Amino acid sequence: MPNANTDNLAVAPVADDLARRFQEAGFSLALVGGPVRDALLGRLGNDLDFTTDARPEDVLKIIRPWADAVWEVGIAFGTVGAQKDGWQIEVTTYRSEAYDRTSRKPEVSYGDSIEEDLVRRDFTVNAMALALPERTFIDPHGGLDDLAARVLRTPGTPEASFSDDPLRMMRAARFAAQLDFEVAPEVVAAMTDMAERIKIVSAERVRDELNKLILSAHPRKGLTLLVDTGLADHVLPELPALRLESDEHHRHKDVYEHTLIVLEQAMALEEDGPGPDLVLRLAALLHDIGKPRTRRFESDGRVSFHHHEVVGAKMTTKRMTALKYSNELVKDVSRLVELHLRFHGYGAGEWTDSAVRRYVRDAGPLLGRLHKLTRSDCTTRNRRKAVSLSRAYDGLEERITELGKQEELDAIRPDLDGNQIQEILGIGPGPAIGKAYKFLLELRLENGPMEHDAAVGALKEWWAEQG
Repeated sequence: MPNANTDNLAVAPVADDLARRFQEAGFSLALVGGPVRDALLGRLGNDLDFTTDARPEDVLKIIRPWADAVWEVGIAFGTVGAQKDGWQIEVTTYRSEAYDRTSRKPEVSYGDSIEEDLVRRDFTVNAMALALPERTFIDPHGGLDDLAARVLRTPGTPEASFSDDPLRMMRAARFAAQLDFEVAPEVVAAMTDMAERIKIVSAERVRDELNKLILSAHPRKGLTLLVDTGLADHVLPELPALRLESDEHHRHKDVYEHTLIVLEQAMALEEDGPGPDLVLRLAALLHDIGKPRTRRFESDGRVSFHHHEVVGAKMTTKRMTALKYSNELVKDVSRLVELHLRFHGYGAGEWTDSAVRRYVRDAGPLLGRLHKLTRSDCTTRNRRKAVSLSRAYDGLEERITELGKQEELDAIRPDLDGNQIQEILGIGPGPAIGKAYKFLLELRLENGPMEHDAAVGALKEWWAEQG
């Protein structure tokens, strides 16, 4: 419950210092939006957002001699960024912005009052301000009441707000997930009616909001809202597609609900890491997206999804590329989707040394995440089956540890390198060296380390067979 007594709101000394400088220059300055909301919720961060009647060129004159660093990347939108004593600061001129029906970028026009500025903000809980240095609390749209009720509403009509910037529809889902708030019914209705408008927003802005949602404390809440309003149909259509109709005998589980549970179980396994893991969470969210395309009703009445991990990996690459994710992130998430069933391919714990080597080699640096994803993928209500799977995976991890001590599994290479292969076979660089290297690598994976003479003998024998 936010503190209704705003007189004692904690404000960083750096904010008062900056406000006095604006005042001396004849301008107003107010702390606004997220920092005010978070201060009232008792969760102060490192970012300070301000709004002012000063135009960007005046802001620069005031802030340049004072800040440790200044950047102008957002100045076209009226925002000047700075850093001071470890605080990340943004100062934005009072403004109003709106999209036309085809533009991907807002048209910016400056306003003259803080009230005019606040009415164009996304939600009432972000439309509160604290005028500095006098510390006057400004809340024309009942943001404090909505904060206490843990509800997201828009300052004006949601239709007008979402017309100004359709990305706010995704922000509603993101804030619901981050703050664990409910979204007001009229806001949900507008999101549903206007969902298609999200298509005019750039892929990069959509991706950034999606990341914040997925990395939040309650991603299920935000994802469910995206699916229920139809927004996901435009930004992540593979997710609502998981709501497969159950066959009349219910011979397969609800893939959509299973996916959300896997995501939550993966989050629970992040505790031994530095924090929320975007690669792991994306892989959990996307690991079964190949199922709708591969579903088959077999003659014996069963439902199959053969090779859905391979199809899903390709679909993951396509979707993440469309959302402008980095090549490295696309590669890692797609690889995890492709490998998430590998564990089940080896039966009930009957892992040969060769299978363990290949599992580690194929996972590479993603092995730790693959462990977590595979464990998270068990959502069966059959306790005996769940315990059996867990024990089997415990056994695999123990095998990896044991074999790793003997063979340096994370750096498996053939017993002979390229130069040695050339010298032994008496040939120069070329495709034959690559083939020989691949042969020796397969031999290493299958049999483990070989003595030098044995490796030389095997290479010569293979070379003779090549003619």
